[in-house]
Amino acid sequence: MAVCVLLRCASANLTHALPRLSPSNAVSPARLLARTCFKRNLTVAPRFCSALKYTDKHEWVRVEDGMGTVGISNFAQEALGDVVYCGLPEVGTKLSQSDEFGALESVKAASELYSPLTGEVTEVNHALSENPGLVNKSCYKDGWLIKMTISVPEELDALMDEAAYERYIRSIED
Repeated sequence: MAVCVLLRCASANLTHALPRLSPSNAVSPARLLARTCFKRNLTVAPRFCSALKYTDKHEWVRVEDGMGTVGISNFAQEALGDVVYCGLPEVGTKLSQSDEFGALESVKAASELYSPLTGEVTEVNHALSENPGLVNKSCYKDGWLIKMTISVPEELDALMDEAAYERYIRSIED
């Protein structure tokens, strides 16, 4: 009991001392605790997805150093179900925006893949030929489909950011 009283007194003294220690940044302990311990992230996608751009066909593209990595969204992989086959183009294939470049087949359905941008395929995710389920397990990381050059960077402006894509999904689910 004495320890509780001692801790309460120390806490009260610290609470009164904090504003004096830093008058320009005076923050109540409760507010400080709320800022550090109760931060909420309201997005449903992983943090690194904020740089992704999406198409209305549910492909995403992440552009780094003029190269685009392309995959399908979490919404698309959930709609497909367990992916059992992944057909992808050969390296060197030239694509225009919205060109079909491959297909995914699942136990429930098949879906064509469409290029989000104009460019040339520089790499294909060969891991998907042996393990197409990577698309389901890690659609934004290990389950990427192709990497491509970006020939027309302006096309990125017409794609949706994460917030716009989430609104789009809600609109088609209604």
